[in-house]
Amino acid sequence: MTGLSYKDSGVDLDVYNESMKRLPRLMHRTFSPRVKKLDGGFAGLFQLDFDCKLFRRNYQDPVLVSCTDGVGTKLKLARMAGKHDTVGIDLVAMCVNDAICCGAEPLFFLDYVAMSHDDPAALEQIVTGISDGCLQADCALLGGETAIMPDHYQTGDYDLAGFCVGVVDKAKLIDGAAVAADDVVIGIASSGVHSNGYSLVRKIVFDAAKMDVDDMVADTGKTVAETLLEPTVIYTRAIGKVLDHYKVKNVVHGIAHITGGGLCENIQRILKPGVQVNIQNGSWEVPPVFSWLQGLGNVDAGEMERVFNMGVGVALIVSPFYADNVGRMLSDAGLENWVIGSVAATDGDAQVNMV
Repeated sequence: MTGLSYKDSGVDLDVYNESMKRLPRLMHRTFSPRVKKLDGGFAGLFQLDFDCKLFRRNYQDPVLVSCTDGVGTKLKLARMAGKHDTVGIDLVAMCVNDAICCGAEPLFFLDYVAMSHDDPAALEQIVTGISDGCLQADCALLGGETAIMPDHYQTGDYDLAGFCVGVVDKAKLIDGAAVAADDVVIGIASSGVHSNGYSLVRKIVFDAAKMDVDDMVADTGKTVAETLLEPTVIYTRAIGKVLDHYKVKNVVHGIAHITGGGLCENIQRILKPGVQVNIQNGSWEVPPVFSWLQGLGNVDAGEMERVFNMGVGVALIVSPFYADNVGRMLSDAGLENWVIGSVAATDGDAQVNMV
């Protein structure tokens, strides 16, 4: 019997090293002056403030904000379509969109990629998407880890996890405590399904309807793959501009990232006792992908609203006096938005109602 090697177990270190050589350029394109290069080191280095007086943040009482998430079974669709350069954007979006809910500026991002075997081309596509997402979010891709785990994953399978760290001055922290009666709820448009509910999506499209990734979806004018791999919108730059514009005034009282659980459950998460949010059904445009999925799977309307974002990717709860201007600023940033509800006072626990 000849001696066994790591390659015999499914891990080829030469191919792994080829993969690693492709990644530094994708990281470097996201670096800001606050990143301290340490290529080949065991950690990433990030300076909280700028050395340059022109760009100094002058934090008074900085609070670090951390978020982590994945992409879920949307990865299975990426594998079916052989397209891996968009799920990295989803990975970044699912983390940085959570950070902005606290009013935080995303500083840096870390990724974890677990694969069944070494695949330099696929890994490069994945990290290209992550790098693209970091550029959209104005945060640095500071580091990451690639794990090759044969036998743990079926051949061709992979999983992603993302980690974001942001910062906000304590006085500007948004935690929902300022939400009050007469506040206005602004819904910001999603690009479609984003990255939640794909177990149900796959059950509808591939199991029940027996469709293929290359089939056309009449409702969207795109293929199944194009429709369902549309990346999650990254909202941080546009919302950050709104927050920076009102440096003194307390204008944005609450921010909810609409993920699994839909509008009601995610808005509920940021509310304190004594307020009731009423969301007006029909006050925003629902993307055609949702009516297609609902009809294809004969899904109950309540189930759709509980599983999917239904066209609203983020909800801002803002002072009524500034709602129009906030909406204009979001539109100027290229984000469609609508007034979708209002806040009223109530006794007891917070409530969110669809009316």
